[in-house]
Amino acid sequence: MIGVLALQGNFDSHIKILKKINLKHKLVKTSNDLISINGLIIPGGESTTMTNLLRKNPSLVDGINSLAKNKPILGSCAGLILMSKESNDSRVHNFAFLDVITSRNAYGRQVHSFESRINVKDGSMKSDIEVLFIRAPKIDKINNDVEVLATYKEEVVAVRQGKHIGISCHPELLNETLIHEICFKGKHEVS
Repeated sequence: MIGVLALQGNFDSHIKILKKINLKHKLVKTSNDLISINGLIIPGGESTTMTNLLRKNPSLVDGINSLAKNKPILGSCAGLILMSKESNDSRVHNFAFLDVITSRNAYGRQVHSFESRINVKDGSMKSDIEVLFIRAPKIDKINNDVEVLATYKEEVVAVRQGKHIGISCHPELLNETLIHEICFKGKHEVS
């Protein structure tokens, strides 16, 4: 069962993807909701708002930190920002699950949103998938033990460190399943 952090943001699209790839899901709003899950998705949304809601619930933050030691976490857009070691906004809580530095909204404002293809490479598997960039963060710096998982115009847009994956854009909004499958099923299918 995969938990989907449901404090704020676009958790519905991730639930649809989990259903599509036949993984059970559970909404996560409290630390008790983390019990018996095998992974967690931190969805896109507003990273400062999510931070404020997390700070009101320190046991949830502790629970997510504990879960991350043994279970995979996937963060998309704002989720990537929260998972990063540092971001360009001191108001944001950084879990530091990914040894990267990110910049919020670096691809532009809401009116600059766009659809494009990114190149995913996982081992010998290579695939292009459709994604949406909506006020997307950029990955400015990759540090120790971080693997590039996807690029857009030679810029890194998805990374993996150990079992955790962060992606700056939204494949889930275009019904793309590959990133979720890599994170939670270990699949390396070419689409």
